[in-house]
Amino acid sequence: MARALRIEYPGAFYHVTCRGNWRGKVFLNNEDRQKFLMILEESLGIYQVILNAYILMDNHFHLLVQTKRANLSEFMRRFNVSYTGWFNYRHDRCGHLYQGRYKAFLIDADNYLLEVSRYLHLNSVRSGALRSLDYQTRWHHVKKYQWSSLSGYISRNRAIDLVEYDMILEMVGGRRKYQSFISDGLKHDITNPFEKVHNQVILGDDDFVAQIKSKYTSGSLREQPSYRNLRIELIEPGIVIDCVCEILGIGMLDLQKRYFNCDTRGILSELLHRYSGLNQAEIGELLGGIDYTAVSKLRLRLRRRILQDKRVRKSYQRAETRLRELSSFEI
Repeated sequence: MARALRIEYPGAFYHVTCRGNWRGKVFLNNEDRQKFLMILEESLGIYQVILNAYILMDNHFHLLVQTKRANLSEFMRRFNVSYTGWFNYRHDRCGHLYQGRYKAFLIDADNYLLEVSRYLHLNSVRSGALRSLDYQTRWHHVKKYQWSSLSGYISRNRAIDLVEYDMILEMVGGRRKYQSFISDGLKHDITNPFEKVHNQVILGDDDFVAQIKSKYTSGSLREQPSYRNLRIELIEPGIVIDCVCEILGIGMLDLQKRYFNCDTRGILSELLHRYSGLNQAEIGELLGGIDYTAVSKLRLRLRRRILQDKRVRKSYQRAETRLRELSSFEI
C-alpha cells in the first residue's frame, strides 16, 4: 500500500495524531504525560514549531501545530523517538510504541482551524462510557480534564507558555466565546470534520488545494500517488482584481476603502481565496491592510448574502464565471 502523502511548506497547519501499537497505552501514568509534555516543549523549541492545541488520551494523542520551517517530519521524528526511548526505558520494555507512522492532516486554517480545535478538545468524551452520559456530566468532564489545552483557552489564569492561544481565540472573539463554542459543539454532538478530508491528507475547501499546489515542496513520488490528481492552475491576483473591477464596474481604489460596499469586497475576497490561492492575511493586505479576521467576516457575510440577495448572487456568479474561463480546476 502506498504511504500517505506528506505536504510540507513554511507556515502550514497540521492536525497530528499517534495511536498506541495494537491499541496499547502510550501513557501509563501522569509521570508519562508530564514527560511527554516536557519532550514536546523541547522539540517545539528546537524546530520552531507552534503548538495551538493538544490532548493526551490513554492510548493516543492529538496535536494541532504550525510549522514555520516546513519541517513537520523532522519535528515528529525527533519527538516520537525521544518519547518512545524514554517510555521504553521507564517501563522496562522494547519495540514499537506507536501503531505505524503518525497521521498528519494539512489544515485549511482560514476555514477549519477553529473547528478542528473544538473537535480535538472534545476528544475526552467522544468514546467509551462517557459518550452515553448526559450533557452536563460530559461538559463538567471536558472542562476539568487535566491533559488538554482547553483549560488555557477558557481561563487566562490556566494558560501555559507551551500553547499559542491567540490565533484561535481571535477567530471566535475571546475566551468566553470560545467556551460557548466548545459547549455548543458538545450539546449538538458535532460531526467529525475529518470526514471532509481530500486526497487522504488535506482538510479544507476544494480551493485550498490551489494553495498547496503553489507552496508544496516535493518529496518521494513513491509516497505521493494522491498528489498526481491535484492539477490546478492559479490565477494571478492582479487578474482576479481586474476581472472583478470590470464585471462590477468599480475601481481598485474603491475596493481598498474600508467602508466601501461590503458585498463587493466580500466577492473579491472570496475569489482571491478560491482562484489565486491567497490566505486571508494576504487578501487583507490587498484590501488596504485590513486584519485577516476582517477578511474572514467579509467572506462569511458574503455567503449569507448570496443566499438572501439575488442581486449579490448574480454579481458573484458573473465574476466567477469569467474566472472559470481563465482557469482549469480538476480535483
